[in-house]
Amino acid sequence: MRSNLFSNKIHLATRISSIALAAIVAFSAVHAVAQSTIYADYPQKRGKVEPLQWNDLPSWMTLSMELRGRTEGQTSYNYTQNGDRIYELTRAYGALEVRPTSFFTGYLQFIDTHALGLPTHVVAANMRDAFDLRQGYADLHGRPGGVPVDLFAGRQELKFGSERIIGISDWTNNSRTWDGFDARIGDKNRIDLFSTSVVAVHPTSLDKHGAGLTFHGAYGSISTWIPKVHLSPYVLVHTVRGVTSNQNIKGNEVETTFGTEVEGTLPANFDYEANASLQRGSYSNNSIHAGQNFDKLAYTIEKLPWEPRIGGEFDYATGNDHTNANRIGTYDQSYPSNHNAFGLVDLFGYQNIRQERINLDLGPTKNLSILVQGGFLNLAQKKDSLYSSSASVVIKPPTGGFATDDIGQEFDASAKYVFHDYIVANIGVGHLFPGKVLLDNKHGAAETIGYFSLTYRFRVDKQTQNPGKQN
Repeated sequence: MRSNLFSNKIHLATRISSIALAAIVAFSAVHAVAQSTIYADYPQKRGKVEPLQWNDLPSWMTLSMELRGRTEGQTSYNYTQNGDRIYELTRAYGALEVRPTSFFTGYLQFIDTHALGLPTHVVAANMRDAFDLRQGYADLHGRPGGVPVDLFAGRQELKFGSERIIGISDWTNNSRTWDGFDARIGDKNRIDLFSTSVVAVHPTSLDKHGAGLTFHGAYGSISTWIPKVHLSPYVLVHTVRGVTSNQNIKGNEVETTFGTEVEGTLPANFDYEANASLQRGSYSNNSIHAGQNFDKLAYTIEKLPWEPRIGGEFDYATGNDHTNANRIGTYDQSYPSNHNAFGLVDLFGYQNIRQERINLDLGPTKNLSILVQGGFLNLAQKKDSLYSSSASVVIKPPTGGFATDDIGQEFDASAKYVFHDYIVANIGVGHLFPGKVLLDNKHGAAETIGYFSLTYRFRVDKQTQNPGKQN
């Protein structure tokens, strides 16, 4: 029985590898001249925004649009054996920017997203939002005392560093925004002071946030203090009303997260990134004691064709061991961009999880980047739940905890190519080999996902502006 299962896994892995290799070869054939590039790790964007001209448009106004379509196929949708699904995710952003004075900018952006080919009852919350306001803010800016200051008020994006703690989750059809205020002080060395509340998507009615402002923080970005080092210290406060403690006592949550992200380069073509944080606070009458840490180290072989970059990664977010009934030990992942944090299948979140991963990215040309990954996923605590990328419970532990911490292993291969500067193609395939935690708890269907997407962005001004990368 076990030998047949192993044989099936090897056969499936061979098929996936063949598909990935074919996709990579197809992309590589477009250009043959090797150029230096590094794989654009999510959530960075590749390609430029095409500049268009409309002479009748006022000089203080800009129109812009982003169009994206992504075809996805899954073999076990929602962990269902033989639950094959092929569907199309469409997304349109349209925006209007006005600059009536030198110190004021207004911005409005609509969103329209759909999941074509999926029955409504299985469409995920992050897939569909029929014509709604995604962003709408006023930006007051100036240089008092020579220091750049921007005050954003309204519905807006928040994204910092690698976006593993705070990000917009751009891969999802309905990427995240917040209502509230953000004061950005400084330039190369800056700090963002914000008080916001995340916007909840309502597919058939207006999107809105909950009562009051519930997510606050200070996020620094320091790039000149230490040579070749970018330092990002942060303090975040999350408040939630009406939570229930382990003793079934209702109350409020006040959670503080304090940590630092650091990235930079080392001698001999090494580069690194690390992020660590602790969480403390109260959850009704319980106390919060949690934390997380991820580390990445990579080496680029410049003398070889395609300049391969080989990297290792370790991720750890605490779980609740239930040794103290008055303590909450599960790390709260906040609002991350979780795509490809734990494989391309995007099934798991940054809570009660441990991962070791090997990455290989290649740059055959300046327009093409390729990434191949292998990951090993485990629970941090066998007495805590397995969580999804949206922080909901996937599997609750049985009495006494899971018998093993083995979630599974994943293989992923993806590529990104920029056609004629403005059209960006993404292709990828990922497969999750389920471990004992999934197999023993009715979630053991092996999951394969494949996708192909095209993205195009443009902006319209009275006079054509220089095209630039959108970050």
